[in-house]
Amino acid sequence: MNTLAAQKSNQTWLGWFLRGILFLGTFILVARLFELQIIKGQYFRALAEGNRIRRIPIVAARGKILARGGEVLSGPDFAHITGYLSETTESEVGTINSKCPEKGARKLGQVIGRSGLEKFYDCLLGGVDGEELWEVDSLGEKLRFLGKREPLTGSDLRTHIDFNLQTQIAVSMKDKPGSVVATDKKGEILALYSFPSYDPKNIEPSLNSDDLPLFNRAIGGLYHPGSVFKPLIAIAALEEGKINKDYRYNDMGILTVKSIYGDFSYTNWYFTQYGGTEGEIDVTRALTRSTDTFFYTIGELTGIEKLLDWVKKFGLTRLTNIDLEGELTSLIPSPDWKLKVKKERWFLGNTYHFSIGQGDLAVTPIGLHRANLAIASDGSLCDLKIADTPNCQKINIKKENLELVKQGMTNACITGGTGFTFFDFAEKHNGLKVACKTGTAETNDDQKTHAWFTASAKDLMITVMVEKSGEGSKVAGPIAREIFDKYFDVEKTEAIEPSKIEESLNE
Repeated sequence: MNTLAAQKSNQTWLGWFLRGILFLGTFILVARLFELQIIKGQYFRALAEGNRIRRIPIVAARGKILARGGEVLSGPDFAHITGYLSETTESEVGTINSKCPEKGARKLGQVIGRSGLEKFYDCLLGGVDGEELWEVDSLGEKLRFLGKREPLTGSDLRTHIDFNLQTQIAVSMKDKPGSVVATDKKGEILALYSFPSYDPKNIEPSLNSDDLPLFNRAIGGLYHPGSVFKPLIAIAALEEGKINKDYRYNDMGILTVKSIYGDFSYTNWYFTQYGGTEGEIDVTRALTRSTDTFFYTIGELTGIEKLLDWVKKFGLTRLTNIDLEGELTSLIPSPDWKLKVKKERWFLGNTYHFSIGQGDLAVTPIGLHRANLAIASDGSLCDLKIADTPNCQKINIKKENLELVKQGMTNACITGGTGFTFFDFAEKHNGLKVACKTGTAETNDDQKTHAWFTASAKDLMITVMVEKSGEGSKVAGPIAREIFDKYFDVEKTEAIEPSKIEESLNE
């Protein structure tokens, strides 16, 4: 009897256990169905809908970068203006350009600007992709067209670039390393060229080149300016009242400084090269002949602190605000800078070197161009812009002082000056006068010199710089002349007689 009762008890317990398991399983199943149908039903319906609807992207075309005449800018001649494009990387997918968040997150494979105007104006040039919606079957085959969102093409960017001028500059540079900056008197950039250049559609060969073709020398290179810096020194001395139109200096070819450290001699290029002297000269003649000893002297008279004040007024201690990334600020040495960086005092010789554009002074071609443009434009210091509108501010410079400096630069381009390639320019161009300045800047590289030439006529000003190539008048001058001839529509002129240029070659 006890055994039978125990069996019945075990069966009762087992029955209830099995009922509990069944009840629990049923509850879990109902709860899961409730979650799927009620709580997450909308989510899974959307997921199912997505599985049967395919979104096919339609890539939006980018806007074009145009010259002022409407020509499309493309190719190596314009590479340092336009820049290049590439697809987004994995780390960029899903990010948003903070300048145009309304265009949404970047997608895999989307093309964006990496340099030049393509990068600076990426929000303007880049469009918004569209898409087509298709119903598809389980194999992904299209069944029914559901709709289309049209892509929004990016906007075109019209620049100030003169297409013919830019292409002519590329031809005239003849693959010489360096740069050319050309603007009008309002700060609008008509041409900006740097060589070596690269193919924006195939940058891979340029990435590891020792010639640094991706490097924009016009805005990112720092170079000793040499004598193209002298007009700024002349303005500083005139404005500070240290010299005037009646000031005279007697050039003897060499200037000697006696000090407790010994005697130091500083020579003029004409004396060094030919043993010649200029005799008694004024500021206009000193600019015409680029007389080093004159500028040593007026630099000393003015003093380094006042010179630095004027260099700052001419904008060389800040950027030009060009609408490109990668611009550097010029290196303007000062007594404080030298003490901090070199742990050395500033000596009179440092002021001498500064006054002729040498020593530790190093400028960008575009920065120096803007500074000299302020003289050509009667004291207007302008931001330099490729596509935007330049902002100009007036530097307080007396008109008579500007005229003295401009006259000296005009005389540099006629017989007796240093810019021999322009001696017959007015004759060939119906009397059109050019104001110019040559520069031959010493470097620390085995006696090699940077060749500079800046010139202006009417509403055009250019600055030519050729790296480690020789004398400004001999290397950069002919380039400037060819550019001006083409710009002002005159055929290439015959060579100047050697007798007229012998004493102009080394400045």
